[in-house]
Amino acid sequence: EIRLSLVGSEMCIRDRNVAGFSEKMLELYRRESIGFVFQFYNLIPSLTARENVAIAAKLSKNPLDVDEVIEAVGLTKRKSLFPSNLSGGELQRLSIARALVKNPKILLCDEPTGALDSATGTKVLSLLKNTAKENKIALIIVTHNSKLEEISDNLVRLKDGKILSVEKNEHPKSIMEVCLLYTSPSPRD
Repeated sequence: EIRLSLVGSEMCIRDRNVAGFSEKMLELYRRESIGFVFQFYNLIPSLTARENVAIAAKLSKNPLDVDEVIEAVGLTKRKSLFPSNLSGGELQRLSIARALVKNPKILLCDEPTGALDSATGTKVLSLLKNTAKENKIALIIVTHNSKLEEISDNLVRLKDGKILSVEKNEHPKSIMEVCLLYTSPSPRD
């Protein structure tokens, strides 16, 4: 479990005040402890899917096996393709693989389902949540999608860069339960 506390000008993660870190210390901390899943993927177009994941592995002291991570996101048969040859869902799963291969303690996801259809979004959310749970990774999803509140263990509401509230969800719903509620057909008149 990651303990995050914000007190005054301090930001502590696992009792380490990262607000006092130098630029070099922050760079190393991000490289070794944080995986990023960007809304618009930020993949290197001239590298294959496998190469995009492998380059992230080289940045970590304790990376996971590249091919095992690619298999975990269901892209084994597509790993020799370039990003331009992958669908939106495949690009997002590749982005997740690139973040996971670093074996991070924290996984930050910016609108990970924003550009996906509901079925692919459900698969991506399931992959994120299951992988985080299995590997004891703190999963932080930044989103405007209020449906995701229902699956969250904790909810932090922000406005203009300030924390408005922190709430614990005592009864989080499953991803499938929430996604099925919002993708069921509407009744006809």
